[in-house]
Amino acid sequence: MRIRVLGIVLAGGKGTRLFPLTKERAKPAVPFAGKYRIIDFVLSNFINSGIYSIYVLTQFRSQSLLQHLSEGWQFGGLLKNQFVIPVPAQMRSVGETWYQGTADAIYQNLNLVEQADPRVVAIFGGDHIYRMNIAAMVEFHMHRNAEVTVAAVPVPKQQASEFGVIEAAEDGHILAFHEKNPDAPNLPSDPQRVYASMG
Repeated sequence: MRIRVLGIVLAGGKGTRLFPLTKERAKPAVPFAGKYRIIDFVLSNFINSGIYSIYVLTQFRSQSLLQHLSEGWQFGGLLKNQFVIPVPAQMRSVGETWYQGTADAIYQNLNLVEQADPRVVAIFGGDHIYRMNIAAMVEFHMHRNAEVTVAAVPVPKQQASEFGVIEAAEDGHILAFHEKNPDAPNLPSDPQRVYASMG
């Protein structure tokens, strides 16, 4: 039996570091290699991993992204549990504010998770360029009976100030999170590298 996985893509950031490319569009909608967009990487990772139920949380300058999703990521409505649905900010929090960060974006859309009733929720940023087997990560997560599993990639310690860094024990358990700290702890097995969070 397949594990019911709900994919959520965080695609609402301003993308200020990519300005002027993000002057008129969200960072996930920035073109890449011609007809593709940055968001296509995470969506392809989900689809290639057999995860077909995906919400894309949007906020800033989303029109180009919405158009791309509608033109390139529709399954034709054949099966109810196969979708890529953009979800604009709903202002569901007290004070009806825009998303106040990634955790708040998830919090304001918990109703979608409750309605889908998945076994696993896989949350990824829509602004990274990488290839990943998310199914393998879900399998690892289930095998370890983990509450949370975080994707990370080893990078040279000199780059620690550019990333959120995960401090991990030898067995992989997360001990702490260090945000853009040049003195972040290295990998237990490699003093020259740190775990950079992919989220």
